[in-house]
Amino acid sequence: MSASSFRLLVKNATQVVLVCRNGEKYLTRDGMQTLAVVENGSVLIGHDGLIKAVGPADIIESQFKGAKFDNVLDASGMCVIPGLVDAHTHPVWAGDRVHEFAMKLAGATYMEVHEAGGGIHFTVSHTRSATEQQLLDGLQSRLERMMRAGTTLVECKSGYGLELDTELKMLRVINSARNSLPIGISATYCGAHAVPKGKTMEEATQDIMAVQLPKIKMQIASGELQVDNIDVFCEKGVFDLNSTHCILKAGKDMGLNINFHGDELHPMNSAHLGAELGALAISHLEEVTDDGIAAMARAKTSAVLLPTTAYILRLSPPRARDMLDAGVIVALGSDFNPNAYCCSMPMVMHLACVLMKMSMPEALAASTINAAYALNRSHTHGSLEIGKQGDLVIINAPRWEHLVYQFGGHQELIRYVIIKGEVVYENAKVLNL
Repeated sequence: MSASSFRLLVKNATQVVLVCRNGEKYLTRDGMQTLAVVENGSVLIGHDGLIKAVGPADIIESQFKGAKFDNVLDASGMCVIPGLVDAHTHPVWAGDRVHEFAMKLAGATYMEVHEAGGGIHFTVSHTRSATEQQLLDGLQSRLERMMRAGTTLVECKSGYGLELDTELKMLRVINSARNSLPIGISATYCGAHAVPKGKTMEEATQDIMAVQLPKIKMQIASGELQVDNIDVFCEKGVFDLNSTHCILKAGKDMGLNINFHGDELHPMNSAHLGAELGALAISHLEEVTDDGIAAMARAKTSAVLLPTTAYILRLSPPRARDMLDAGVIVALGSDFNPNAYCCSMPMVMHLACVLMKMSMPEALAASTINAAYALNRSHTHGSLEIGKQGDLVIINAPRWEHLVYQFGGHQELIRYVIIKGEVVYENAKVLNL
């Protein structure tokens, strides 16, 4: 193998957390208890950005003796985990909502803020008037912040336009970020995020079906846009079950994956609808019923749980334990948006453990392989296995659990973030801690 040349060797890590080792596309409860870990391991990434070898350091050293490496990182005393996957974000917007945080702290509910012209509507007016460049600048800085917190693949939604031109503007901005930043992006059309002012739900649904989706379909076909998923906010006072069904079905017929907001503030039977439509993922689920949980488990529809939302809105958190016990594929997301301003998947994992009673291995699996499954990317992302994309995070700690345990400590713990074998973030600060 002396003539071989590779992009990156990460060697001698105290722990290499593979998460999976048998090509699993997701893990349910029993598989999440003991994640695949190599003690004193190394990872090798090729020039195509894919993992070529992962395993005990001594075996990899002898197997690849004489090989050339563009870059070698000595991870002695450190841990390697797969790049984190954030399965639910709203990162394209203008106009923050710090004033609404004060209202909520004073007791206003989410829907009260929404009905007073705040919430989504406040962000919509600012996003409509922002230029494409302003939105792109904001998105790039947020994605870079996520990357520094260990996220290497992120779902990005539109949904602060609620009319064709702004929704297209947001999707173009997501496309631009995909082309200019190393972070992986799964793009979601979320034109049904709210009913725009001055329209009824029926009119909004008709606009999406007759105006927005046909235009998006044309732009996907011409290669102008890349869109992966379709989302609807299925909620009392927003889009009902019937409208949600129509929009999601139309998106599915266009080849988009169904990945929608359901059962957040009221039980809406969203879980049943998602299971019936073959949804890849349903987010929120704070108010899901036992029957809905069982339907999701049968359909292999993943539950994207967002502990930040329940924490910030002081809602009862989603019933992660009941979902895990029923065999649901549980994933995590930050729900980054102007209402829940959190870029950090390590903090999301910590909140998932404390508020939703998940274990640390469950939280890591939910933020890697299962979040990748929710984005239809678990064949390429979410674990450190041969043939998968070389996305990893190197933590300056003797055990990987420190990333979850040290709440807010990721800025000091994360030493390197690597995407396709390239170092995209190096944190020199952690060296002398």
